[in-house]
Amino acid sequence: MEPIELADRLGRWSADRGPLYLLLAGRLRTLIDDGELPSGTRLPPDRRLAKTLAVGRSTVVAAYDLLSVEGRVVRRQGSGTRVAGPAALPARETTHSPAFLQLLEPEADVIALACAAPATPPPEVAQAYQHILPDLAAADGDIGYRPTGHPLLRRMIAERYRARGVPTDPEQILVTGGGQQALSLLAQALLRPGDRVLVEAPTYPGALEAFREVAAVPRTGPVGLGAVVPAALAYVVATYQNPTGAVLSALARRTLVESARTAGVPLIDDEVLTELGFPGTDPPPPPLAAFDESVISIGSLSKIVWGGLRVGWVRAPIPVIARLARLRAVHDLGGNIPAQLAAAWLLRDLDALRERITRQRKESHDTLVTELTERLPEWEVPPVSGGQTLWIRLPHGDGTSFAQRALRHGVAILPGAGLDASGGSIDHVRISFVADPADLREAARRLAETWRTYEPPDHPAPGSPPLAV
Repeated sequence: MEPIELADRLGRWSADRGPLYLLLAGRLRTLIDDGELPSGTRLPPDRRLAKTLAVGRSTVVAAYDLLSVEGRVVRRQGSGTRVAGPAALPARETTHSPAFLQLLEPEADVIALACAAPATPPPEVAQAYQHILPDLAAADGDIGYRPTGHPLLRRMIAERYRARGVPTDPEQILVTGGGQQALSLLAQALLRPGDRVLVEAPTYPGALEAFREVAAVPRTGPVGLGAVVPAALAYVVATYQNPTGAVLSALARRTLVESARTAGVPLIDDEVLTELGFPGTDPPPPPLAAFDESVISIGSLSKIVWGGLRVGWVRAPIPVIARLARLRAVHDLGGNIPAQLAAAWLLRDLDALRERITRQRKESHDTLVTELTERLPEWEVPPVSGGQTLWIRLPHGDGTSFAQRALRHGVAILPGAGLDASGGSIDHVRISFVADPADLREAARRLAETWRTYEPPDHPAPGSPPLAV
């Protein structure tokens, strides 16, 4: 398509307020979605369109890049920019993730080590629901729609933050349907299409999915992020990092928080794994919010108790909570009140439950590390002091092709490329140790058998951004 023809179709695209590249991307998006720019249409080169529209080339490049992230256009060096269109859009690559497929189509003979979550609820969950039955029977005058969460649970979560050295009022707590919903709400509330988000490389893939859903663009830094540079948002897993298990030191936490404050960048501390430190190890440093109350914290009971409970939360300044509550009200009017009452009951004695759960996790961790080390001596298997996953670099080959081969041998693991927005970690895999020790021993045997017959492809398999937990 010639630039002058596209300019005619764009019309008065720059008449609204906002950055020019967002306005240009918005008008192009409308033309694509309405079918006025059919699938396969070749868009004008950056420089020629910029000259025709009387804007800088960077405006066109940024608009094209944003539409590329959204999947509406395809940009390839040497062949230019073409409209993808509904018919040409690739299937969402999350469907290739072993973790996602295991959730949708669990296979009886596959040991699921891609999804890091407890497979069975502890007996305390059933006890919690039995305990709250009288409260539910006596409920009167409560329609059950609470976008911010049940007051009792909000108070108890706030108390736990105060006990950890973070002054918190219940009004600073929003209860969510798990940590993933917390991330999605924050992404919708704080980000616009094209915004830059600072993330670790590698990081939790569910966070990358949440940011991509709002067409934000990840910008990567090392594990722990280091110094924060200007961006719309920064996201970090400071304690038992997913997937590496790293724990950020107190000094590094203070430096990170101070640099975020100096740069004026909102900082999210994902604390979903914080309760999972192994017995006998040093407790982690204080949460990032202990260094600055404006830090946004995410928590959940999914990993320490059970994912099926679907109770998480956000701790943030009151204006942020108010904005999230309005979004939550539109989404589902509020969460599951019985689950929140059960969660409040569980929080009363969470420390005792955590002690038992973390002992089990350490046993499973030690079993898997020992088995992999003995069966695969050429692998380096770094142990961790908490969390749920091992981050392993393969001696050769790539994680995607190896994970595909392992799945055929009955073990689901996660390739590292989908956890790294920089395009790196191709030679890594993430393996969860949240499983019965007997299953982990069998999984190690199958992985060793896979490795003995594994032949890397001539070209590394491309990474995909899977939705995993």
